[in-house]
Amino acid sequence: MRSEVLNAAARRNLFFSPDALEMILSNSDPMAFANTLLTTLSESSMFIEKKDIMSFIAGDAAVAPERTPIAPKNKKHSDISIVPGTDVTGDSTCEGKIADFATYFKSRFFALKKMIEKRRDFGASVPISRAMTLGRETQIIGMIYEKKETKNGHTTLSLEDECGTCTVLISKDSPCYGDMFVNDEVIGVSGRPSSTGNLFIADKIFRPDVPAGRTWVPSDSVASVAFLSDIHVGSSTFLEKEWEKMIAWLKTNSYDMDLDYLILPGDVVDGIGIFPGQEEELMIADIYEQYEKLGEYIKDIPDHIKIVMQPGNHDAVRLAEPQPALNEVFVKGFDSNVIMAGNPINLEIEGRTILSYHGKSIDDWVASVQKLNYDDPISVMREMLTRRHLSPMYGGRTAMAPEKKDYLVIDRVPDIFVSGHVHGAGKMDHRGIKIINASAWQDQTEYQRAHNFNPNPAIMPVVHLGTGVAKMMDFTK
Repeated sequence: MRSEVLNAAARRNLFFSPDALEMILSNSDPMAFANTLLTTLSESSMFIEKKDIMSFIAGDAAVAPERTPIAPKNKKHSDISIVPGTDVTGDSTCEGKIADFATYFKSRFFALKKMIEKRRDFGASVPISRAMTLGRETQIIGMIYEKKETKNGHTTLSLEDECGTCTVLISKDSPCYGDMFVNDEVIGVSGRPSSTGNLFIADKIFRPDVPAGRTWVPSDSVASVAFLSDIHVGSSTFLEKEWEKMIAWLKTNSYDMDLDYLILPGDVVDGIGIFPGQEEELMIADIYEQYEKLGEYIKDIPDHIKIVMQPGNHDAVRLAEPQPALNEVFVKGFDSNVIMAGNPINLEIEGRTILSYHGKSIDDWVASVQKLNYDDPISVMREMLTRRHLSPMYGGRTAMAPEKKDYLVIDRVPDIFVSGHVHGAGKMDHRGIKIINASAWQDQTEYQRAHNFNPNPAIMPVVHLGTGVAKMMDFTK
């Protein structure tokens, strides 16, 4: 009881003298007596003494003057920035020439090769052309351009590096048999050439991957970041009721809980002509009006929240990834607290690195790998981290722009990795990384229903930047 009484006073920035405290504790209901005392006494002094309590009991205590509204606490300046070199906006150089593609794939290969060679269990590699002439155990690194299954049940990989190619044989008796491989990923292989010199027999496969044993290290940040993906303003299935419920929650809770940052990873509007028959499912059929309406919704978000907005495949930017930020012509009326960014990007927020990617390549992962599916986008994202690349498969459903560098290489290990696109909601801890799939604000469309696509909408993930605790705020209930 003593600590409860002291805490009640401390919350009002008041303190009891020892005599005053003993007098309160001797009351038959100390807590009720203390609360009445604290709300009645004048706040002219920080310290309450025994004589103050005696005066209160005698009825002589000054009644506290009418309280003036408490000024809101001063919010510190937001600490958020886009990591240099991770946003293609304003830096696109590709012209679609053959030389651009060569530069693009070399950028990917050498970036991922360096990661593999940094692994403690790998070391330096030997060029493929030289490795095939050696009669001993060695290590090579290459990019997969074809995978096959032999009639005897073995797996072969066509591997290429900067100066040669080879066929890697993974025996069905090998410990690495059954590994998941996708075209254009970069792997390391430990093994030896066959006696005939036409195969490289694999003993072990190495990937760039996230370092094992990595954990989330708590920090002194008290702020939280929330994620709202796939808003799809303009769609007739936009969940306006749930959106308004979420906005009301932000207005009531975000300030006190230090929810200071909000990331929107793409498909912020429904767009025009994205899929067959879309015009029949649009509430707003003009792309400019869709963004104007989005701007109105964004204005309802509390002003202290810093917002990062990215495009997706439904937005009015090029489809090829990496995508630049939305053009000013669409968002010129947006509030100044909105940062327009490309897709993907790395953000630094209060000492945490956040990799934010819309997630279009999930289509290619699901199409290419039998055990991956749309119902479990988190597992797809984990595979991206393992390969340290968001979209290794070239020539699939995700268009890729051959920039001078591959912006989809995960060259920095993030603390939080978020994507959207599939309208799912989920979270996972993986080697110290918070993997988040950020739901949607659109109900199931006729197009989705025809393709047996079941969304999990109106859920806002919130991650505390200090502790790493992730909560999924469900606004459908």
